[in-house]
Amino acid sequence: MRKILIVGAGQAGLQTGLSLLEHGYDVTVMSARTPEEIRGGRVMSTQAMFHTALQYERDYKLNLWEDQAPKIRGVGVSIAGSEGGRDLDWVGMLDNHAQSVDQRIKMAGWLELFEDRGGKVIFHGVTTSDLDSLTRHYELVLIAAGKGELVQLFGRNPDRSPYSTTQRVLSVSYVHGAERRPEHPDMDAVRFNVTPGVGELFVIPGVTLSGPCEIPFFEGLPGGPLDCWSDRPAAGEHWKRMLELMRQYFPWEYERFKHAELTDSQATLSGGYPPVVRHPVGELPSGGIVLGMADVVVANDPITGQGSNNASKCAASYLDSILERGDRPFDREWMERTFERYWSVVEPVTTWTNAMLQPPPEHVMNLFTQAAETPAIRQRFVNAFDDPADFGNWFLDPELAEQYLREVARG
Repeated sequence: MRKILIVGAGQAGLQTGLSLLEHGYDVTVMSARTPEEIRGGRVMSTQAMFHTALQYERDYKLNLWEDQAPKIRGVGVSIAGSEGGRDLDWVGMLDNHAQSVDQRIKMAGWLELFEDRGGKVIFHGVTTSDLDSLTRHYELVLIAAGKGELVQLFGRNPDRSPYSTTQRVLSVSYVHGAERRPEHPDMDAVRFNVTPGVGELFVIPGVTLSGPCEIPFFEGLPGGPLDCWSDRPAAGEHWKRMLELMRQYFPWEYERFKHAELTDSQATLSGGYPPVVRHPVGELPSGGIVLGMADVVVANDPITGQGSNNASKCAASYLDSILERGDRPFDREWMERTFERYWSVVEPVTTWTNAMLQPPPEHVMNLFTQAAETPAIRQRFVNAFDDPADFGNWFLDPELAEQYLREVARG
């Protein structure tokens, strides 16, 4: 039985570990926190996951909260106009629903499930010097802990990393008590609101420790009015500040949220980081090597909501590479090829995400405007959140966009 160590107990690490157990591998996961500490801790992300990523969970019976989480049926786009109104406002329908489960619920539950299914868990933080000795006891070590000292083992790849500074300042709250959305009160949808020159406000229906909730999520331009979290306000002040910014810059959302309250005292988060692609193989002082996965090696800005989706797809891709390897050694060449296989999946996501960090070009604004009148354009745009490779066929290139609009016009 091949022995594999996974450092990190997030979406990528635990999905990989649980999947490998089903195939008879001897898997150990190292987690810095216990399930109780995760449930009692701060929210970790917004995690709207689309069909392909959700199906990977279903394949291994990991979709434990599918009946509890609101089913997200669409994705809406609003662009602010003058005097608090909107120049653009539409929603497109997803072919298959999306969902957002608070990672405090999912990761705590998956850790317990991992032990129940025969996995070994070591609750301990890991340093580089710890890893130096651990690599001698396992045939493969995967690093799935996207923060902290271990990330420094993986050098930045400048050829795949166009940005070297933070592109958005992030701010999140989980809340109860928002009014139903007047545009489509009987349907849950992710809403993507844009105020040019200020930033974006996403609103994601989800489920948290205390039941269904909504997750407002600011992506503020650095130096702008949404860049105001460096003092790390307490939870109550954090939500109060988000509400006031909504009132000023996204008033149609403020009207829904003005009486909402935080779901709990740990339901806020703020921060930011430069998008980066790193080299996938880390080398330890002893000469041992480890393979990075998910946001350890590809950390996109969350503006396109793909972080958890990428983590799930990375876990599925790495699983296939491990299974296909059979009894042969997990050497450097295999690690490089394993990452390149995943890169073929995530590269279109990275290209699209990096493009969305820039002001929308004329052809994109034209597509959004035409989408208001044409359901087919709306549907293609929102379903590409599940398959971002499709954006390269029509959305990202002005000539392909024009060709697509002509095809739509011809019916």
